[in-house]
Amino acid sequence: MNTFDAVIIGAGHNGLACAAHLAKRGWSVGVFEQSELPGGAVKTLELTLPGYRHDFAAMNLSLFAGSAFNKAYGADLQRHGLEFAPVSDCFASAFPDGKWVGVSTDLAATQARIRAFSSRDAETWGELVAGFPDRAAALFGLLGSPMKKRALASIAFSTLRGQGFAGTRDLMRFLISTPRAWLDETFESDAVKAMLGAWGMHLDFAPDIAGGALFPYLEGMASQSFGMVLGKGGADTMINALTSMIEAGGGKVECGARVERVETASRTATGVTLADGRRIEARRAVVGCIAPRALEDLLPGGSGDARFDRQMKSFRHAPGTMMIHLALDDLPAWPDPALRRFAYVHLAPSLDMMALAYAQAQAGLLPAEPVIVVGQPTAVDPSRAPEGKHVLWLQVRMVPAEIAGDAAGLIAQRDWPAVADAYADRVIGIVERYAPGLSGHILARRVVSPLDLEREDPNLVGGDQICGSHHLSQHFLFRPAAGAADWSTPVANFHLAGAATWPGAGVGAGSGYMLARKLAGG
Repeated sequence: MNTFDAVIIGAGHNGLACAAHLAKRGWSVGVFEQSELPGGAVKTLELTLPGYRHDFAAMNLSLFAGSAFNKAYGADLQRHGLEFAPVSDCFASAFPDGKWVGVSTDLAATQARIRAFSSRDAETWGELVAGFPDRAAALFGLLGSPMKKRALASIAFSTLRGQGFAGTRDLMRFLISTPRAWLDETFESDAVKAMLGAWGMHLDFAPDIAGGALFPYLEGMASQSFGMVLGKGGADTMINALTSMIEAGGGKVECGARVERVETASRTATGVTLADGRRIEARRAVVGCIAPRALEDLLPGGSGDARFDRQMKSFRHAPGTMMIHLALDDLPAWPDPALRRFAYVHLAPSLDMMALAYAQAQAGLLPAEPVIVVGQPTAVDPSRAPEGKHVLWLQVRMVPAEIAGDAAGLIAQRDWPAVADAYADRVIGIVERYAPGLSGHILARRVVSPLDLEREDPNLVGGDQICGSHHLSQHFLFRPAAGAADWSTPVANFHLAGAATWPGAGVGAGSGYMLARKLAGG
């Protein structure tokens, strides 16, 4: 079959969610993915040893579990094999002196840990949790709505009605605040600030970047209120279920099929041509789940709008990340064994340390001490490794895609193939300062550089796992560019979706599902 109602370029979770909804609405859909496996950054692979299943990049499926798409199609997805592994001990931050603080779904336990650093902060935490439902309604309403003037006006009106002018003003101020500003005015303990501030680094928000307060707040409050969710057996349980759902609805998901260009006639998308020469017709829509810079190749003659084309070429990406996957015979020996229960342990001891690491990466330097996210999925889901064994998921934030030097002055090489293992040794050495003896438990390791990430998924430009900076000038009405936040392009019937578009990064299927509803209703 070479003709579909909709052709989707890319089988990441947004593209799959878009295709699944369109298929449910009676559209014929074809999804074409250049990689040999669907999923984009959401893959689970035996990267080290047989039987050890590692999430290649994305691990946390909480956004998907709580998404509008899952609410609509959760029963279908479960029938097609989707299975979650709930997390009650969500995240923690460890510090060089052996102390730590972490968030669990047990409010009393979380407050007790915070109280060890500050009684006032423990009370503040309780007040934030109590007020979260009211604030969450406005925030999730914003993030779950198309970025259009009408939607924004509706959300503003609802907020005014529910919280009054003062509450609405405070919300607006919060949305443009830096993580440090919000944390400093809310908490007194540096440890509590670091625990929450580390989440900003997941989304390109170093402590002093405007607009970055939202993510630490949401991660803290959502984890406390709802817990986290991993995929049972691996994050690819979501991708497998989506793919099966599409195929059961008559759709097609073809991997190893690179789209070479989008075909147009009279500035209207009519289909695509694959690298093998096949022409695939699209009667109603072509959807590109791609990094904006890829449009230059997909539309070699341009979109017909010079301003839009310039904006796509100048789309800014966040610094890169590096992944280290370990097969272990035991979990890290943290100073307190309770840390072995947590899905995430951040090694980012202060806001100043995070700001310095970010600045060094932005300058092209290998950070002397990067932010390290230690994922412990087998603490939650033992099925990912042989009995009694474990996998460890180390995410290194941030690192440069192009290396200008080493902030520590120890690594002379400037290319990732030569640098990756040496820098991984540094990272593991840092982890061992917190959990002595880790190296003795490593059975095998796989180092994935920023360039390796991009090679596997071209949307991860330079190892940017969020497919584009979320700084204010490139977020909300400006994601991916002013006038294009509704997933449209100047080419009729050609639409964009994925993390580079509103509402941005995270495994929440937001852009794919909202675009599909725009196209087909429902």
